[in-house]
Amino acid sequence: MDKPMARILTALAAALVLPGCFLAPHYKRPAIETPPAFKEVGVGMSTDTWKMATPSDAAARGKWWEVFGDPQLNQLEEKVVISNQNVKQAEAQYREATALVKETQSAYFPTLTTLPSVTRERASIATTNGNSNSGTPSTINLFDLPLTASWEPDFWGAVTFAVRTAKAEAQASAALLENMRLSMQAQLAIDYFTLAELDIETGILNSDIASYEKFLQLTKARYSGGVASRADVAQAQTQLDQTRAQATDLGIARAQNEHAIAVLIGQAPSAFSLAPVKIQGTPPPLPPGLPSQLLERRPDIATAERLIVAANGQIGLARAAYFPNISLSATGGYESNTLAGWLTWPQRFWSIGASAAETILDFGRRRAVSQQAQAIYDAQVASYRQTVLGAFQEVEDSLAALRLLDLEGSQQDTATKEAQDSLNLEVDQYKAGTASYLNVITVQNIALNNERTSAQILGRRMTAAVTLIRALGGGWDISQLPWPHNLESLPTASATPASAVGIPNPPALPVVVSPAAAPLPPLPTAVSASSGPAVSVPAIYVSSLPAVSPLPQPTTQTVPASSAPVVPNN
Repeated sequence: MDKPMARILTALAAALVLPGCFLAPHYKRPAIETPPAFKEVGVGMSTDTWKMATPSDAAARGKWWEVFGDPQLNQLEEKVVISNQNVKQAEAQYREATALVKETQSAYFPTLTTLPSVTRERASIATTNGNSNSGTPSTINLFDLPLTASWEPDFWGAVTFAVRTAKAEAQASAALLENMRLSMQAQLAIDYFTLAELDIETGILNSDIASYEKFLQLTKARYSGGVASRADVAQAQTQLDQTRAQATDLGIARAQNEHAIAVLIGQAPSAFSLAPVKIQGTPPPLPPGLPSQLLERRPDIATAERLIVAANGQIGLARAAYFPNISLSATGGYESNTLAGWLTWPQRFWSIGASAAETILDFGRRRAVSQQAQAIYDAQVASYRQTVLGAFQEVEDSLAALRLLDLEGSQQDTATKEAQDSLNLEVDQYKAGTASYLNVITVQNIALNNERTSAQILGRRMTAAVTLIRALGGGWDISQLPWPHNLESLPTASATPASAVGIPNPPALPVVVSPAAAPLPPLPTAVSASSGPAVSVPAIYVSSLPAVSPLPQPTTQTVPASSAPVVPNN
């Protein structure tokens, strides 16, 4: 090999040790202002049950539905992860995302191809002898065994940015999978408790129907004895038929909830039935912890944050487009016109070379792509903050609902008891002949409505408890999110404790605690014109990228105490 070519190859090899990420925007997880505590945490909410924020607790964290103490609900919830088609779809999308990471990482390495061929050809007279018509064209055999290697070294970090983006999107997909599990499990619990509340109402109506049938017979007997009027009989019959219609109407809602449960556990509604359900007691106390801990519990927040990392990588990818694409290629093999001498040393051939392609003029296309990437990043930051604000709202809403429904339930239970006492007195007076049947019907309707309202409030309390659990993340923790070194494995299921995950200490979330509501801090700028192209690279990338493009150690930066800490871009 001649000296000029050797110098070229040496220069290209030396360039490989340059940092592939020197164009990377400096990623910093956006800071979020949170209050010191949830406003709606009531005095009556006990803190001795299900402390989700403490990983060392032995109380239920993954199988959060077990806190309701309903064996039938437990059995149904176990089927969601196994048979729910939405969860299966999300799991397949996660596997697709991890496969895309492998596909993107393959660009670090050369591509090797071969195209062996055997050809027999006869040239024309014109081809053989030019313009002469003399001579005899020959028929030859051509045996060809080429081997071609091509490689585009990642000088400017384009592959690194693509890999970083793919890994962040795979993590976002893992969080989406967990969020889908949580959503389907919570929806099952909501449908289950709604069905149970309908069964309670149906039981109340059936009990009153039996009572009204007896009153109808009593009224008919009194009418036959001349004590009651024909109007009393008509009123008793009307009340009975009306109550039967109400019970039938509840059957529609119950059937719909039963069908919804069947679909959630992956069964056809026609093949699934659920016996009448009873609500086991009242909602358990569910302490919410601190607002700052919510950022580590909710998989949708983790999804939004990982998408910021992906958008950040796209900015670097857009900047890398300003630099030339350098390609190395080499071809070698054996070529012969006889089979016997095909694979012999004299029949060898080879070539090696390098090329560079650079766009000289694109009329602002690359600049527009960079601006688009920056806008997408800013939008994703806003989406992340909105997701956090929405999470705070959901928790506050659920806490308010639990607190006020608990108070309303106590008040309604008192009203129901008083209505029943009033009904007993009115019935006694009617039997004694001192009250009209119209008074009895009026009080009966009041008592029935109060009983049904009590059942409805109990159902709403159970639903609010499930909604709160979903708003708190269902016991999920950010340590269960797959990180770059273990993306090939499926994310840890909800039922697995966080301590079983490979990374016990995930990156801390920057949280600014403010005692009073304050405007959100300005959006962080991912690309700064004053900072120049050189940006420090977190050390975590060194262990996650192939050896073909080693990265430098990160530079030390001084972060003010008031600002959020810099988190590695995983």
